[in-house]
Order: sequence, then structure tokens, then C-alpha cells
Amino acid sequence: MGMVINQYDVFLINLDPTIGYEIKKTRPCLVISPDEMNTFIKTIIIAPMTTKSRKYPTRVSVDFDNKEGWIVLDQLRTIDRQRLIKKLGKISGSEIAAVKAVLKEMLVD
Repeated sequence: MGMVINQYDVFLINLDPTIGYEIKKTRPCLVISPDEMNTFIKTIIIAPMTTKSRKYPTRVSVDFDNKEGWIVLDQLRTIDRQRLIKKLGKISGSEIAAVKAVLKEMLVD
């Protein structure tokens, strides 16, 4: 299997091919799926990250790799792990808390 993939890790991921308004290109993405899924299932759930966005209820601001950006939670995708290129790091505890709050608002409450 190789790569260890943990929830809230940031990986460089190739999102192409895409259709319509889906976020494109190879870019940093946040792993949303829980560790059990990342260990045993061949697909993972990710949220793309972008530097080109504005404040929006489903987007969490993030400071990653010395760049101001956004985690785009309205574009959650399930991808095959073959799309992963390399691990780039992790987001901070406060950013994780913000992601959890938005996901809960979006999908649970």
C-alpha cells in the first residue's frame, strides 16, 4: 500500500479530468475521510484547496505553506488513492476545528 494517509493531512492530488465547475489541476487537498477508511478502503474523501476564492460559508480559510488559501468543503470528492502524488503536511488544530464545524453544519445539522 505504501503511503500512510491520515485524516486532515494535506496531499498534492491530481484532480483531472474534471467536468464543468469542478476544481481542476494538481493541487493541495485535505483528507476528510477517517483513518479507518483511509487504511482499508482504496478510495479517500478529499476537499480541494485553492488560493482563489472568497469568504463563503462552506469554505474554511487556511494558512498553508506560507500561502493564504481556502479549503473548499462544497467540493468534497471521493478519489482513488492513485491520484495522490505526495504528502505536503497537516493543517492546524484550529483549522481542523473549523473544518469539523462546517462539515457538521453542511451534512449533519
